[in-house]
Amino acid sequence: MRKPNDITMKDAVSKMLDVYRLRRKFDETSILAVWPEIMGTAIANRTTQLYIHDKKLFIRIESSVIKNELVLVRQGIIQKLNEHAGSQVITEMVFL
Repeated sequence: MRKPNDITMKDAVSKMLDVYRLRRKFDETSILAVWPEIMGTAIANRTTQLYIHDKKLFIRIESSVIKNELVLVRQGIIQKLNEHAGSQVITEMVFL
């Protein structure tokens, strides 16, 4: 039986992330972890470097052909990644 001031574990973790100002880093890590799932194994296997800095996703991909294709659909990728995080974590993609 729940008491009136009880909160769920999800709410407690969410509140903790906000109080300790860890939300942004948590969301960034979440996006990096889900990269293979969202982009597929073919792209994930050719991604040699992937990190986020100042809301920019930096990507190094071995294949120039794949890199060129990703440049064309970068806005869609940004949108998918942000939808996964539930907030605007990425505003730009930079290819290295």
